Amino acid sequence: MLRNVAAVIWDGVAPFEFGVVCEAFGLDRRDDGVPLLEFGVCSLEPGLVRSNLGFGIEATYGLERADEADLVCVPAMRRGDPVPPRVAETLLRAYQRGARILTVCGGAFALGAAGLLDGRECTTHWKYTDELAARFPEAKVVPEVLYVDTGQIITSAGTAAGLDACLHIWRQEYGAAVASAVARRMVVPPQRDGGQAQFISHPVPEVDAETLGPLLAWIVENLHEDLDVDSLAHRVLMSSRTFARRFRAETGATPYAWITAQRVRRAEEMLERTDRSVEWIAGEVGFGNAAALRHHFTRVRGLSPQAYRRRFACSDGLDSAMPA
Repeated sequence: MLRNVAAVIWDGVAPFEFGVVCEAFGLDRRDDGVPLLEFGVCSLEPGLVRSNLGFGIEATYGLERADEADLVCVPAMRRGDPVPPRVAETLLRAYQRGARILTVCGGAFALGAAGLLDGRECTTHWKYTDELAARFPEAKVVPEVLYVDTGQIITSAGTAAGLDACLHIWRQEYGAAVASAVARRMVVPPQRDGGQAQFISHPVPEVDAETLGPLLAWIVENLHEDLDVDSLAHRVLMSSRTFARRFRAETGATPYAWITAQRVRRAEEMLERTDRSVEWIAGEVGFGNAAALRHHFTRVRGLSPQAYRRRFACSDGLDSAMPA
């Protein structure tokens, strides 16, 4: 269970990506039902660390603080600078003792310097994937995805993808309700899947009427419906081909993949917060039957719906139905 997090920084740290880690794991959100984690910022020595924008960030601890962390986070750093040998040793030591390691954007280069990307799938910001592959030829760089989780090591793309990876970790450790509470406080979507593309053709539509945002909101509220491409395209007055192309451009995923992910997430919430049967939940979220739910749920989460419920069911009791 995740209880202790350390952010490792040194001169050249990118403050925005560093802030992602602090926002995700360093704030006290117990009033929202989120567990309080021990969080520490560490560097080669305690004291001032200069950011890549020139201002300083105070590191409270030396690198020994990372030796007690369940999760070690490395935000984006200057890629052209050598990784301090003591940092590489700290990361390698964390891996060898079983801690998880998360990188945001260019932080993946530090893992490469420590030899922790060899033979492993990984990613970084799309602008730097070719460089990552060239500098660390033994790494299996996946260029377009938001983040890659290989178990102990999670590498993520740009800033927003770093948030996605952080929420992914919250969801793995504490369940959908806690991850959603963290996302709600940060005013971001609960989670995008790691396999979604970094490249979103129209992240900010020029005309409000062109965005599929209203349709996406409707889908989330009507997951029990038959949500095939033809019917959804008809709902927004598009041809099926145009709709499918536009959907991927706006979300980074196909309609089928996106809707399936939403159905799994809704099932997670129901498994945590209700005592309804798997068969009933399957119908409510649009999978139709328990077998289909088990198939998709196990593929995405790595455990069955019942095993998920045993691990993440709310400790204050289950409701017989979801709240309105």
